[in-house]
Amino acid sequence: MQKNYFLIFLLFILTSCGSTRRHNEQRSSSLPPEKLRRDVDFAYSRLKELHPQLYWYISKEDLDYKFDSIKKTIREPLTPLQFYFKLQPVISDIREAHLSLRIPMKKLSRKEIKRLEHKKAMFSRFGYFVQGNHLYITENKDSVQHIKPGTEIISINEVSVSAYLKKYSKLTNSDGFNTTFQPYFLKDWFFYFYVAENGYENEAKLETVYKGEKKTYFLTRETKSTTDLEKDKQQEKRTLEKKINDYVAFNDSYNRNFKFLDHDSTMAYIKVKSFSRAYSLQFYKKAFRKIKEAKSSYLIIDVRNNYGGSLAEIHNLYSYLSPEPYVLIKPSEVVSGTSPLKTNYFWKGSFLEYIFKGLTYPAFFLAQTFSTYKKDGKFYYRMKADKESKPNDDVFTGKVFVLMNGGSFSASSILTAKLKNDKNAVLVGEETGGANDGTVAGFYSYQQLPNSKIDLPIGLLLVQPNITFTYTKKGVLPDVTIKETMDDIIGKNDPQLEWILKEIDRNKKNSSQ
Repeated sequence: MQKNYFLIFLLFILTSCGSTRRHNEQRSSSLPPEKLRRDVDFAYSRLKELHPQLYWYISKEDLDYKFDSIKKTIREPLTPLQFYFKLQPVISDIREAHLSLRIPMKKLSRKEIKRLEHKKAMFSRFGYFVQGNHLYITENKDSVQHIKPGTEIISINEVSVSAYLKKYSKLTNSDGFNTTFQPYFLKDWFFYFYVAENGYENEAKLETVYKGEKKTYFLTRETKSTTDLEKDKQQEKRTLEKKINDYVAFNDSYNRNFKFLDHDSTMAYIKVKSFSRAYSLQFYKKAFRKIKEAKSSYLIIDVRNNYGGSLAEIHNLYSYLSPEPYVLIKPSEVVSGTSPLKTNYFWKGSFLEYIFKGLTYPAFFLAQTFSTYKKDGKFYYRMKADKESKPNDDVFTGKVFVLMNGGSFSASSILTAKLKNDKNAVLVGEETGGANDGTVAGFYSYQQLPNSKIDLPIGLLLVQPNITFTYTKKGVLPDVTIKETMDDIIGKNDPQLEWILKEIDRNKKNSSQ
């Protein structure tokens, strides 16, 4: 029996290594124009078949023209990566940020992964700020070569950063026609695109400018010390506190934080960086019980730079914020009654995952078969969040403020749009990156272009907050608009939170008179 287990394990390792090699060979090979044009047609046909709101922000005529035009520009062989940079801007013009081709990254071997684990990152040790076609460093976490926050990176290895930004800005859009999302997304994803193009380099030459003075830096991928490796091990340990606050080892931070901002606990503060759902029930139960026991009068919810996540988590969170019974979202539309079965249940996975999925597929098939219903000629997916829900026993009845910005996307926009519509909060900050009237996401059908092998996940659910729609095709607008500047970030000033604290102070003074 042990011998059989060893043979299975050995087969898995050899298959994995062969798969990595084949992937990288295919990624570096050029494909003839006719095959690439067939991939363009395949992508568009799948979008028309599966996407429930494809022409929300672009007309069919305009999108037809864009797909036809891109085919005419493909006249010579291209690698999958080159093809990605041609086709993704057309996908981006659909203006639904959940919808995007997966960039064909090089797969690393086990040896390469192990080697990188013992090296420090080069670029993720800094914080960034994007303004137009300019990229600035706002934080130097490890004081690398004493590069000062506020330094602009002019070029990387002799290639202009502005050229990279112009190229990468075509790869993404917000939901709709708001303009706040892109700078936040690009600051987080710039080096993801860069590495996809240039690989995991061990050194990089940076041309910079700081207060008019130009300077050149040579970054290297430094070897981690014994202390660094021990710290990595400690970060990976999952204590109960780390679980409930959803600890992220990669950047040594928590997705959720709760605290009181004053000595008498009248002001409660909850920050959520991502609606990951993991242990969220315990987190909110514990936080709102403390808020109730403290008899807090004010609650600040911070969803800045929160790209979204679990609908179930915001549904639960809203039960603590609505004093009346509520319906979070409208019924979620799908293209057809069979859409939930097109989620590619067996899409990629390990050897053991395939075995597990094979055993559980009958249950999945039955559940998805009966998950839709038809009404007025349209198909909808059954969701708990589109039914009336009661407020939680520990519902907060004081005044709620919400902090949001262009990095508030997807589920964050559903939450803020609902709060604004129901007049359950004062929204402070910037217009959200996600649309006010909903988005297409939920769960995905994972398509793969047959020749270039580029993945195209397509959202199957039209998810819309249960509100009176604005039809502006833009984000959720704040009640009080306050923008954060690069100088604010560098100086660790928070003008948006400061406005709320001053407003609360005014309310306290007025109530005491």
